[in-house]
Amino acid sequence: MSEDIYGSGDDNSGTVFRDTIMLALAGFVSLVVLLLPFINPPAETDATKSDPPGNVIIEVFWPEDRDVDVDLWVKAPEDIPVGYSNRGGLFFNLLRDDLGVYKDPTPINYEVAYSRGINPGEHIVNLHLYREDLSAFNPFEALVVVTVVNPKTKIRQQILESKVLLDEIGKELTVFRFKLDEDGNLNKNSLNNDFVQLRSGSK
Repeated sequence: MSEDIYGSGDDNSGTVFRDTIMLALAGFVSLVVLLLPFINPPAETDATKSDPPGNVIIEVFWPEDRDVDVDLWVKAPEDIPVGYSNRGGLFFNLLRDDLGVYKDPTPINYEVAYSRGINPGEHIVNLHLYREDLSAFNPFEALVVVTVVNPKTKIRQQILESKVLLDEIGKELTVFRFKLDEDGNLNKNSLNNDFVQLRSGSK
């Protein structure tokens, strides 16, 4: 009689073990099924893409092999100048202040400012050559690009581009002065580069 009892106990242990394994396996399979949509998300369509981050986008690029600090300064109509020491105004924000190699693990030398909406009127874009670590300075070119995103259609269009020679440390210069209407259309007759100082305390 005691043998039957022990034998029955062994069968129960095997059944419990098998049930535990099956439950764990079922839980694992359920977890994999739930995670499948996140492992390979569907491709982003035009309908799901986010809107461009700003309406007036001003970018400056300079040679990657130069450890030099070029500062972008911008001014929207009826607003204050925006640059490294004042990174936000009513319309513009400086999103990237590039110091050259200093504290920058990426090779690209690049600054960018975005506007929130479009304030009709004159916009000003300046560059200021702040620092160069080489004792024997060599002039170089920077590329300035202005792009506008129409607030109604969301269409992004480059409207201005210029290569600018930077030949003097501490020098601030005006690259573009131009007028936009409320839809971001450029008034070509307004385009000039007559100097307006935007940075306070220039060298």
